Amino acid sequence: MTVFLSAVFGAVVAALVGTVVVIVGQARTVQRIVPVAMQPPPRAEGLIGARFPGPPLTMTVLGDSFAAGYGAGRRRETLGVLLGTALARSAGRPVRLHQPAFVGAMSSDLSHQVRAALLHEPDLAVIFVGGNDVTRFAPLRAAARQLGAAVGKLRAAGCPVFVGTCPDLRVLPPLRPPLRWLASLRSRLLAAAQTAEVRAAGGHPIALAALLNPYFEADPVRMFGDDRFHPSSEGYARTAAVFLPPLLAALRAEGVIPRGCPAVRR
Repeated sequence: MTVFLSAVFGAVVAALVGTVVVIVGQARTVQRIVPVAMQPPPRAEGLIGARFPGPPLTMTVLGDSFAAGYGAGRRRETLGVLLGTALARSAGRPVRLHQPAFVGAMSSDLSHQVRAALLHEPDLAVIFVGGNDVTRFAPLRAAARQLGAAVGKLRAAGCPVFVGTCPDLRVLPPLRPPLRWLASLRSRLLAAAQTAEVRAAGGHPIALAALLNPYFEADPVRMFGDDRFHPSSEGYARTAAVFLPPLLAALRAEGVIPRGCPAVRR
């Protein structure tokens, strides 16, 4: 019996070691496939909807390359400008966009971004972060707590905060099992932890995995850009489309946008 158990234990250990070796090899391959961000995203900051009357609403967008719009070809295709344009139309007011988000950011970078954002006294904040925490094997609970702390600081300043929680990274085309399985598990665990932390801090979590993943899974050729990791212009447009309804509903409920404002045109 002891010999049998020892053999089983040895087989399990060997399988685990083999899986780890495969995952490490796949991760290195993916790092070679995905190009380094040689060119920054289009500069998105500035006034949006100048034709509308009244003082502008100030919106800040924090987070990583997704938030910064890496892969978009033009300013108007970045996520911040897409959201700002829809917000201006719905509110009937200009929107001034500030975007501390940058390519490669992790949840640990949010504290610096929040400090930069608060200098502009934002009327609302949008955060997209988590993908780099998953792929760089950051501790997930710590990443979620860092996000929660960022939301708490913004809420303490009276700013409504909307967080797109981490999508399920199984949709990334270059990932293959078992790395795909691990990335999917980590991203789902992070999204759940983010949701709890954001709610506890008084923010609004918006589940990108449920709202966005089906579109990227159904049409990855159109939804992903050339690197097959970051969204294309169509991918960012779809993200804005699924993100806007809960954002605008919450802003109306909080009185940032009057309830009688027109709906967003799609």
